[in-house]
Amino acid sequence: MSPSSAIKLRFACVGVAVAGLYIALYALFLWLGIAQIVANAVAFLLAVTFQYSAQAGFTFRTSVADTRQFGRFIAMIGCGLITSALITGCIAPSLNIAPVIAAGIVTLVLPIQNYLIMSRWVFKTAQDHLETST
Repeated sequence: MSPSSAIKLRFACVGVAVAGLYIALYALFLWLGIAQIVANAVAFLLAVTFQYSAQAGFTFRTSVADTRQFGRFIAMIGCGLITSALITGCIAPSLNIAPVIAAGIVTLVLPIQNYLIMSRWVFKTAQDHLETST
């Protein structure tokens, strides 16, 4: 398997694990009687924290302690929120696309967007930047 294919496979595995973790935590918090908005927020924050650690350490083999990298990761999460809002709140309604279909489109677009941003910016090491600029 090529290094690029291995990274993509690890990225996909982490993505599936993050989605499963979020669903499990959200369901657990609701079962415990925690308010929906709090359950969602806490499950999301814990899943995103796991996502950063797993994508940094396992997928891209970089340090999780890099604060600039973490800042780029948070910016990427913000980009995902904007993309999701644009698709579900602007584009889909203007095209008369049902909300559930719009959500499905988001689940197809965001992993591609996130992979491109992570591999080209968030987890790009200083050495990678030197190699691509020469």
